[in-house]
Amino acid sequence: MKNNSQQTLFDFDVPVNISNWKVSVFSADNFCSTEYREKLENKYFPLVEVTDKFSRQTVSYQASKKVSVSRWLKYKEGFSCDLVDTLLSEMNIRPNDTILDPFLGSGTTAFACNAKGINCIGYDILPMSKLAVNAKIHIMDYDLSELHSFISFIRELKRPISYQQKIPEITITESAYPVETSYDLSYFKSQIIESKFSYLMKTLGLLALTNSLERLSYTAKDGQYLRWDFRSEKTIKTNSVREKKGKSPLKVKLNKGLLPNVNEVLLLELENYLVDIENIQKLLTKNIAHTTFFQNSVLKQLPLQLENSINGVITSPPYCNRYDYTRIYALELVFLGKTETEINSLRQDLLSCTVESKSKRDFLRDYYATINREEDYNNIIASIDNNQALSEVMLALEQRTRHGDVNNKGILKMIKGYFDELAFVYYELYKACKNGAQVAFVNDNVRYAGEIIPVDFISSNLAELFGFKIKKIYTLRQQKGNSSQQMKKFGRVPLRKSITIWEK
Repeated sequence: MKNNSQQTLFDFDVPVNISNWKVSVFSADNFCSTEYREKLENKYFPLVEVTDKFSRQTVSYQASKKVSVSRWLKYKEGFSCDLVDTLLSEMNIRPNDTILDPFLGSGTTAFACNAKGINCIGYDILPMSKLAVNAKIHIMDYDLSELHSFISFIRELKRPISYQQKIPEITITESAYPVETSYDLSYFKSQIIESKFSYLMKTLGLLALTNSLERLSYTAKDGQYLRWDFRSEKTIKTNSVREKKGKSPLKVKLNKGLLPNVNEVLLLELENYLVDIENIQKLLTKNIAHTTFFQNSVLKQLPLQLENSINGVITSPPYCNRYDYTRIYALELVFLGKTETEINSLRQDLLSCTVESKSKRDFLRDYYATINREEDYNNIIASIDNNQALSEVMLALEQRTRHGDVNNKGILKMIKGYFDELAFVYYELYKACKNGAQVAFVNDNVRYAGEIIPVDFISSNLAELFGFKIKKIYTLRQQKGNSSQQMKKFGRVPLRKSITIWEK
């Protein structure tokens, strides 16, 4: 770490006081013990580098909103190609090497690797991920004349008046679209699937339609949930029920204005795809790099990865922030065929990051028994249970719960499950990596009930126990804030957003 007086890490030539990124008070009002969190802070903070190599835009979807190919699926939890390119360079990854992304999301890592002739292995449990990855990694394979024909086919499509079959709904997506839009979505989807175009072109068409759903609906993704337009049938019915009970109506402010029709939004998407494909096919040459994708839980798939087979890892797991992907992406999941029962099951299969998550220890114990690795299971569990900083966090949250500071008791199960599952991921990554391979994890620190949880340092501590060397911990200059409820009760404390770099 450079001397503070010599640092000029940002665009302006001002010395950086790096101590501003060090946590000085982990527990608001010193309510709980912080001894072991402080020990981790003192141990790993010398490895922190506050940097402008990355920004909040590059480690999130913000930098990709209008970037070619990255905009093909609006996946707000993803990161940018710029971040992947920077990390590939730092890791000295070469053509024909293999990168693993166990939380592949919208496929950014796979696309960035493919463009450089680097092989990629990726896992994700969400069906949107499979659709996006399949569309992106074949960008050099699209026949432009077929794509022009496909766009003409879409332009001429018009739903017959007699066709009145809606897109399926579940409770959370009920009345998400105007009735005519629901009919059109169902019709266009069936026409794309039943058309005589290639499988690759159908994949592209379904991705474009999936990426259009939010714009066509009365909903908007907003943090942990979907917001609803005041004109939607769901909002109108809810307010009617509230009025009958003598309650005030919901404070709904969303007004999306005139909603577009399916044909115009789909055509706009496909024309953007066409521009992207034409430009990239001119810039790149077709290479022999390949991507292997598994639509499966990382907890099931990663233990099956060959040992010493990976040259590096670039990934970002779901953050420990209560975001429920099965609700945020409910429109997309239902459109791609998931039923309410399947979505409820999927919610439990995801990494524990919601208050509804249940412990996966029993599942993991049984799963490791089926692959004859009971000893590994026991070693991982022992490492988790003996982690003093993590035990301190859980004890603090139990104390906060008794004091009435925790607004949902599911938070404790979520945090325990989150670190349980990440520990299994870290252990398996060490086995999968070759000697000298580096692992880059993007994650946020969090705060619940006035207690700061240093996700970056607890994760690094677990990774070190499993054999990794902690090489560097990049921290963004822009720190994360707290919820308005926490700030009102416990005051504002800035939180690090980090990219931890480990090496085998």
